[in-house]
Amino acid sequence: MDSNYSKNIEKAYHKIKNRSNKGLVAKYIPELANVDPSKLGVHITMIDGSNCGVGNNLEKFSIQSIAKVLSLTMAYNIVGEKIWNRIDVEPSGTKFDSLLLLETYKGIPRNPFVNSGAIVICDILITHLEDAKEDFLAFVRELSDLPDLSYSDTIADSEKQTGFRNVALCNFIKSFGNIENDPAEVLDFYFDMCSLEMTCQQLSQTFAFLANNGRKITDGTKIISKMKAKRINALMLTCGFYDESGEFAFRVGLPGKSGVGGGIVALYPDNYTIAVWSPKLNLHGNSHKGMELLEDVTTHSELSIF
Repeated sequence: MDSNYSKNIEKAYHKIKNRSNKGLVAKYIPELANVDPSKLGVHITMIDGSNCGVGNNLEKFSIQSIAKVLSLTMAYNIVGEKIWNRIDVEPSGTKFDSLLLLETYKGIPRNPFVNSGAIVICDILITHLEDAKEDFLAFVRELSDLPDLSYSDTIADSEKQTGFRNVALCNFIKSFGNIENDPAEVLDFYFDMCSLEMTCQQLSQTFAFLANNGRKITDGTKIISKMKAKRINALMLTCGFYDESGEFAFRVGLPGKSGVGGGIVALYPDNYTIAVWSPKLNLHGNSHKGMELLEDVTTHSELSIF
């Protein structure tokens, strides 16, 4: 690895580590409220396989909505361009769990990364797979080279007990005919999907296929076509941070995806994937220090897509 990358990562980490820790952990999911808010980790993986990290980069955390990129990848492979008949590709400009635009667009979610869009993706996978939960887990295990990866029953159960807005979203979409399966089955899969746990190191390696034209960097396996990888990257840039996606593009300048567990994964096509974790979230549900750290890295390395 170029020593400049590792120096930039370490410098940014120590700079952001010492800043005031603004924001709040995701207390509406009880299990996430128990996470130490002082945690901070970052890990970068180059497409040649070299990598480095610092801080709590080897500690597992709940990736939450970051998993939506992986479920989209799987569904996009299965149904192709027909997927966009059921989900739009526009930024929402609203909170990740908002119901407002579903009324306006008659049950068509604005994009696959808001909760409503990811719920429709889960419905698509249930329709086309014999056992969506097991088949999706097998897909992520193969993609991540983590054969022991499992759903977290503790986190999933915590979300199932408090996910009333997601229940409302699923039933509302069902009323428009854009959910084909039993809402209870769809939601059960959705909550499990969001319960996956990874480290920054594992997350940066898992997502490296999107920086490598759709191919795994470890063995060259084709996960998705180059064209589809391009479109997923475009969606991450425009929709990966909900109603703060424009701010992330402006400050960081990379496609990325956040999760309310405090994780963010971002990538620079043909170069690297970087994952950060800091549990305290800003008002938009994105990691406060995570965004600051990534902004510092891209500003000083002058390596972004712009």
